[in-house]
Amino acid sequence: MASIPLRIVEPVTDNAALPQNIEAESALLGALMIDNRLVEDVMMILGPQHFAEPLHGRIYEAVLRLVNRKMAATPVTLKPLFEADPAIIELGGPAYLATMTQASGALIAARDFAQQIYDLALLRELIRVGRDMAVNAGDTSTDVEPLKQIEAAEMALYQVAESGDVSGGVKTFGQATREAIDMADRAMKSGGHLSGYTTGLNALNEKIGGLHKSDLVIIAGRPAMGKTALATNIAFACALRWMQDQARNIPAEKSSGAAVAFFSLEMSSDQLATRVLAEQSSVNSEALRMGKISHEEFGRLARAAGDLSTLPLFIDDTPALSIAALRTRARRLKRQRDVGLIVVDYLQLLQGSARSSSDNRVQEISEITRGLKTLAKELQVPVLALSQLSRAVEAREDKRPQLSDLRESGTIEQDADIVLFVYREEYYHALKQPDPEDADKHMKWKDKAEKIFGLAEVIVAKQRHGSTGSVPLTFHKSTTKFADRAVGDYIPEEIRE
Repeated sequence: MASIPLRIVEPVTDNAALPQNIEAESALLGALMIDNRLVEDVMMILGPQHFAEPLHGRIYEAVLRLVNRKMAATPVTLKPLFEADPAIIELGGPAYLATMTQASGALIAARDFAQQIYDLALLRELIRVGRDMAVNAGDTSTDVEPLKQIEAAEMALYQVAESGDVSGGVKTFGQATREAIDMADRAMKSGGHLSGYTTGLNALNEKIGGLHKSDLVIIAGRPAMGKTALATNIAFACALRWMQDQARNIPAEKSSGAAVAFFSLEMSSDQLATRVLAEQSSVNSEALRMGKISHEEFGRLARAAGDLSTLPLFIDDTPALSIAALRTRARRLKRQRDVGLIVVDYLQLLQGSARSSSDNRVQEISEITRGLKTLAKELQVPVLALSQLSRAVEAREDKRPQLSDLRESGTIEQDADIVLFVYREEYYHALKQPDPEDADKHMKWKDKAEKIFGLAEVIVAKQRHGSTGSVPLTFHKSTTKFADRAVGDYIPEEIRE
C-alpha cells in the first residue's frame, strides 16, 4: 500500500466533475470477491481511501480485513457487515454485493483497474491541494504568513508526488547486490578507500569510506573545536569534486562529489562564503573580516571568488527553521538543483513541531533527529548535522568527548549512522598556561604547546559500517581549514574507553 495516505475527497456540489471511475471500482471489488488471491496483487497499490465512492472504500477495507484473518471474502461473508449500512440500503441492500461479482472481466485486469483507481485518487488529491491553496491565498487576515503558506503548499504537493511512487521500498536481493557491487567498484577505483562522497580528507575517507547515501552523520564538539569549519571544509570538497568531475565528463552516478545544500542556522551566508574564500586563497580569515589585507591578498581572494563562482554549494541561512520547513526546502533543492549532500549547522537550533515543542526539549530533539534520518532515506542523500556537546566534557581530566556527552537526547546517538567528535588538545592546553614566573612549569607547558600546535583529531565514536577510532588531522586556525596530517607528525593516542 502507498506510504503516504490520501484523504478521501469530501462530497461537493461539482462531484461529478472530479476524476473518478465508479464502474472500475465496482468491477474490481467484484473480482476480489470472486478470487481473494487477487488481493495480494492490488493491496500494495490501493488503500480504502483511494476509492471515490466511500461505500466502495468500506467494502474494500472489509475484504482486506477478512482476507487478513484467513477468511473467505464473498458477498455472503460480507453481508452481515453491511446490512445496516445506509449507503448500501439506498442501492437495494446487501444484494448490491452480489451484483458487483457479475463483471467477471475484471478478473484478468484487476491490477490495471487498481492502478487506474489509484491514479484518479492522485488527481482528486491534487485538486484538493489546489483548492486549499486558493482558499488559503485568499485569506487576507492580519496574521496570514504567505511564506509559510508556500512552504505548506510545497509540502502538500511533494506528498502527492511521493504517494504516486507505488514501487515501494521493496527490492529484490539481486537489485540490492547490484547496488553493493557498484559501491565496491567505486571504492576500488578510488584507490581502495572511498565508496561514498568525498570529505576532502584522505585519512577520514579511509576510516569511514566517505559519506554514504541515506546516512545521518553527526559532527559534534564543544565550542571552538572547529565543528563548523570541518563541515564547511567537507561541503566545499564535495561540491568541488562534483564540479571537477563534471568538467571531466564523469557520469553523475560515478562521481565522488555532489551538489551541496548547506542550512546555516547560526552563521550568515556571507560569513560562510568568507570562510571558504579564506581557506582557498590562504588569506587570514580574521584579517579578511577586519579588512586588514594587502592588495596581493585581495587579488588572491578575487581570483578564488571567480574560480568558485559556479560552485554547486547552496546556502540557506534562514534562522529558527522548523524540521518540517527544512525538509520542505531540502526537497525543493533536491528537485531543482539535484543536491546530493545536505549539511545542517546545527541541529539544536532547529525547532520541532508545535506539539512537540510544548512538551520537553528531549522529545523535540528526538523528533528533529528522526526527521533528519527520515530525510536522508527519503532523498537518498547523506545528511551531515552538527551538534553541541554537554558541559560534562569540561568536568573531566581527559577532555576527549564520549557518546554520553551528546547534548539533550540519546536519540542523536541512536538515529545517527556515524558520530564524529572534533577534538583539539591545543585549545585546552592553552587554558592551562602556568604563571610565567614559574620558569620550569612554564617551559614544560611551552614545549608541549609547540608540539601539539595545529594538531586535531576527528574521533569516530560510532560507525554502523565499520570500526571506531581516531583520525589525526591538522587544523590551520588562521584559515579555518582542516587538512591531512603530514607523515611523522605527533599522533595522539587512539580513542580511549
